[in-house]
Amino acid sequence: MPVQVAHADTYSDLVNAQNSQQASAQRESELRSQLAGVSSDLADTIVQLDDLTNNKIPAAQQKVSQANAAAAAAKSEADNAAERLKAAQKDKSDLEAKIKQTGEDYDDAHAAVAQMARESMHGSDTSDVMSVMTGATDTKEFIQSMQSRDALSRNEANAASDAADDLSTSMNRGERLKAIEQKIAKLKADADTKSAAAQSAAESAQQERDALNKLRTDGENQRTALEGRKSELSDAAAQEAAQQVILQSQLDSLNEQWAAEQEAAAQQVQQVTPQGTTRPAGTTTTTPAQPSTPSQPAQPVTPSQPAQPSTPSQPSRPVTPSGGSSGGQGTSNGDYGNAYAAGQCTWWAYERRKQMGIGTPSYLGNGGDWWRNAPSYGLRTDHTPQVGAALSFLPGQEGASSPWGHVAVVESVGSNSITISESNVAGLYTITYRTLYNPGRFWYVH
Repeated sequence: MPVQVAHADTYSDLVNAQNSQQASAQRESELRSQLAGVSSDLADTIVQLDDLTNNKIPAAQQKVSQANAAAAAAKSEADNAAERLKAAQKDKSDLEAKIKQTGEDYDDAHAAVAQMARESMHGSDTSDVMSVMTGATDTKEFIQSMQSRDALSRNEANAASDAADDLSTSMNRGERLKAIEQKIAKLKADADTKSAAAQSAAESAQQERDALNKLRTDGENQRTALEGRKSELSDAAAQEAAQQVILQSQLDSLNEQWAAEQEAAAQQVQQVTPQGTTRPAGTTTTTPAQPSTPSQPAQPVTPSQPAQPSTPSQPSRPVTPSGGSSGGQGTSNGDYGNAYAAGQCTWWAYERRKQMGIGTPSYLGNGGDWWRNAPSYGLRTDHTPQVGAALSFLPGQEGASSPWGHVAVVESVGSNSITISESNVAGLYTITYRTLYNPGRFWYVH
């Protein structure tokens, strides 16, 4: 019996899980300390919504991403198996047509090599015997010529045999047809297995998506219930804690809405080209299709910051490391030097923006809080990427830690992608780069 393969999480996965659990426990402890004196059922409601937003939904999102990737891989394998089956079926069809023409005992390998030998040594089939008959001056020369011709035939036969061994064509057509039919049977079984696996993976992915949608529905219901009970909170610290939990839940909904709008825009059936012609969605264009309605969600309101008016989406001029124009980016407000933990993502974001000539406040908090805290210092925040902007990842977004989030710096902007630099993804002080797509789903601090 074959030995069953054992699967286990890597040490880094276990460490990450432990760190996430510890961070979650610490977050709950801090939240409950802010809710001291609040009725237990209301405090539980706030903590449950916070856990749903910052832990359960990000974990479910990760499962959906993994399930989608597994489904795509299984679909690719199934398609490849189907193509191999199709190619084998064509080989069978072509061979059956040849059998109808010249029979199933015809030796294709010998015929091909013999033909090449004749053409290379005699120039044509008809010149063979005629050159021997008319060119001989006596009987002895004629016999020698015929013996040489026999030797050539033997060479042709040997060469055909060698070619048949190398090309696996030593079987006659009938035998080859049976071999192809056996191959088709195996390929058919393989294609059916992979197709079933792809179907199963697709169903698993759908189950994960349904579970994520249910969590989001639960979050909306809990948020609505909590908003209706805010009047029960008399303590300022408890009010601020509840409002922050509500805003984070709203932010998840807004980002989900943003992602849905971007996907709908990308799936538009046709796009109009500059020449006035149309082409199917998915073909390369200079400018991606945009939704017919504004995609940018309204910015949520923090307790200390009133709602901001909508800002134009046109990006400012990119900054350069040499300290050129900042294009309306940065501020001197609250910039007292790099006060962030050395080597962390926040430390690098401050340092890199400083290299670009962009001022950054020294106390914007965790990476996932930059988008929320930056407006109080006069910084612009929106969903429009710009070189030099700080990308403030939400907790769990693109692998960002829960509950602290993450922050990076935009190095370049493409038509539908950005390249970022970041620290502490691979270790303290280790700067890495990656490319992200559909950049409008992120928050940027300018």
